[in-house]
Amino acid sequence: ARPLRPTGALCELARPLRPAGAPASLLAPCDQREPLRACSPPATNGSPLANEVSLRSFFFPKLNAMDMKQACRLLVLQHVVVAVAVFIVASSVMLAQRSLLRSGPMLGHADMREARVWVQTTQPALVGMTYHDRETPAQVFTATPVQTTHERALTAVLVADSAEPGRTYAYTVTIDGQPVSVSYPTTFHTQPVWKWRSDDLPSASVMIGSCFYVNEEGYERHRNGQEAGYGSEFEILQAMQATPTDAMLWLGDNVYLREPDWNSRSGILKRFSHTRAFPLLQPFLASRAHYAIWDDHDFGPNNAGASFWGKGLTLEAHELFWANPSVGLPGLPGIMTSFELIDMQFFLLDDRWYRTTEGITDGRKQILGQQQVDWLIQALAASTATFKVIAVGSQFLTTDQSKEAFVHAQEERLQIIERITANKSRGVVFVTGDVNGAELSRLDRPGTYPLYDFTSSSITAGSNARIAEQVNAYRIVGTAYGGHNFGTLTVSGPRKQRVLTLRLHDATGKEVWQRSLNESDLR
Repeated sequence: ARPLRPTGALCELARPLRPAGAPASLLAPCDQREPLRACSPPATNGSPLANEVSLRSFFFPKLNAMDMKQACRLLVLQHVVVAVAVFIVASSVMLAQRSLLRSGPMLGHADMREARVWVQTTQPALVGMTYHDRETPAQVFTATPVQTTHERALTAVLVADSAEPGRTYAYTVTIDGQPVSVSYPTTFHTQPVWKWRSDDLPSASVMIGSCFYVNEEGYERHRNGQEAGYGSEFEILQAMQATPTDAMLWLGDNVYLREPDWNSRSGILKRFSHTRAFPLLQPFLASRAHYAIWDDHDFGPNNAGASFWGKGLTLEAHELFWANPSVGLPGLPGIMTSFELIDMQFFLLDDRWYRTTEGITDGRKQILGQQQVDWLIQALAASTATFKVIAVGSQFLTTDQSKEAFVHAQEERLQIIERITANKSRGVVFVTGDVNGAELSRLDRPGTYPLYDFTSSSITAGSNARIAEQVNAYRIVGTAYGGHNFGTLTVSGPRKQRVLTLRLHDATGKEVWQRSLNESDLR
């Protein structure tokens, strides 16, 4: 084996240590006895290097009196010590920066020419990001840095605004100017330009799921006098990470506010921070784009609606902890927004801000409110997407009166269905959560295509093991599932023959069932 050769940075470290005047000729015997390259070769007459002296002469000023072979070996040891020291210093810097990162990075909204990356630090810091196309790594782009503050829960959203369509970028987060090292890949993919081109369209897929509960000692429910966490089977996150999709759509109850949380801004932000920092969640957050709506538990108390006094605080938390394309509409507060993925367009609805408070018996009940319904119907009519996916926390199609669902706002649900029909909006599918179980429901409509509601719940919160026994006249036989689960929607096939495939997966990632909806069947 060749002895270690001190070159490059180590040589640069050595040069300042050389005392002036030591004879450079002492290097020659060492170079002859061992295949060890000196930091500075013997200089020729007139060379600027004539006065440079090797590190050897510094460590061994009486080198002529020593055995050259042994001296060279000792010098190699000295270089190893220096190398280890440099490595330790570099590692310490990286670990120090890693300790400043509490959560993330999480990839947020990613479109054709922009991607968002969310992070949370442990203390106020300047957060930045560099990124490059993986095929042209020499061209490095820099996102505008963001200073995290306690006022904004130490969160930051970095925007990669120099991206181009259909590319894969590797990115590195920096904190106070130093790169942060994580043990999982940090890349993002921009959507390709595909409209009005080939009939061979790209495929795309989105994961869905709801009810993500992370336990915290001292804040859990009691069972038989003992604290018992409501969350379990967290290995489902590893199965979700291992299931390739372009994006993840969180369908509400993504955080479970507890009694000590929802009556104060600090309590709300602490709960959001605690849930987001769950270790097994971190690689999944970096693995694909994430979008989110909310339901009662990340909005406020159980079954909360429009009367919840703190909804402005939870709206702020939602905006701080997710990197959706937008939050609400002009003149219409809430979390509603929309995004596109190839020829799927997703309409993210707010089922809490305008919801009639539970227990009210006088007057007309609503979940979305008339203004939000009007926006939805117009947005569906304007959309050219093959499949129009409506995401809402509460089940849209169920006859189960025990559920907190649109069955309790019959007039509003009927209005939505009738207006979808009247405006001939094609390809409409609902995705919902909330009920701690999964099922696929179907409503047949005279003279037009059926509506489907794909419910996926829960990820880690308590499971509704008896969902198959609970009456839902719209449920497709064989689709009820009471274990922890997540779903996927995949669009594929040539233009005008697109297929939307719905799949339900258990906590290990195993497929429970799948159903395919042809483009021609939803017209």
